Amino acid sequence: MGWFGVRAVFAFDLGERGVLTYEERLTLWRAESAPAALELAGQDAADYARCLDGCVFTGLLQACDLPEEPGHGGEVFSLMRDSALLPDKYVAAFFDTGWERRSISDGE
Repeated sequence: MGWFGVRAVFAFDLGERGVLTYEERLTLWRAESAPAALELAGQDAADYARCLDGCVFTGLLQACDLPEEPGHGGEVFSLMRDSALLPDKYVAAFFDTGWERRSISDGE
């Protein structure tokens, strides 16, 4: 048995600004393998979407085999992507578009 972090992506139609709101949700699973963790996370994602008005599970699940037992400050997910973009352009394109809804303060 190992620990796996799984990222799931959801779309919400909140009826605002004519756009969809997307949520990336990370969950932690104890499972025999990455496929087993994805199966558990997929069931959870479907249940999560069903419980929220206007929410649709996009079907995207990505698993990360954790390198060690989860603990304070431990890694729960990692994804690497190749890009020709310089760091500021990469962050602006994928992570800091100005449309984020933050649930905790990030110092800004």
